[in-house]
Amino acid sequence: MTKGRIEAFSDAVIAILMTIMVLELKAPDKPTIAQLRPLIPTLLSYVLSFVYLGIYWNNHHHLLQAAEHVDGRVLWANLHLLFWLSLVPFVTSWMGENHFAAQPVVLYGGVLVFAGIAYFILTRTLIALHGTKSTLATALGSDFKGKISVVLYLAAMPLALWISWLPCVVYAIVAIMWLVPDRRIERRLTANAQGDKNGISDRGSA
Repeated sequence: MTKGRIEAFSDAVIAILMTIMVLELKAPDKPTIAQLRPLIPTLLSYVLSFVYLGIYWNNHHHLLQAAEHVDGRVLWANLHLLFWLSLVPFVTSWMGENHFAAQPVVLYGGVLVFAGIAYFILTRTLIALHGTKSTLATALGSDFKGKISVVLYLAAMPLALWISWLPCVVYAIVAIMWLVPDRRIERRLTANAQGDKNGISDRGSA
């Protein structure tokens, strides 16, 4: 089956999640900068989560660009990912409103862990559908960055027992790591397109 609907549906869900999060930023009653100070934890957690949702949207877009088609297993794997992403607004609000208290911070990390696992399952499901020699498989490789991200989340969560906000520093570091452009899929698609173009040119000149 074609991939158009899964792309459109996923884009819509992520856009809605981003919109829901910003609604948690309540405007102060008084027009003074001092009134904004209590909102700083909520704003910081919003920024962190917005970046994470943006990263997932970006990677999801590139992933499906390399996919040629999808099947029922891919649809369910994609829904599994969207389920964990749909919890991001909830844990973001809880963490921000409680000023990065330990338990909300740990739960936030738990959602990141399961979202990372869900994304990995989605990539493996797509590779199983397209084959280990496909453009998608060769572009993703072993997905070291995805695996190390989950490890860092798990390692960071117990730190909340000592300093409640410290895991958030690790979450931010992982986000920064993903902000560095990963052009493996783009390079592979460009190389394939160039190869096809050269092949057509060679046949044309024969």
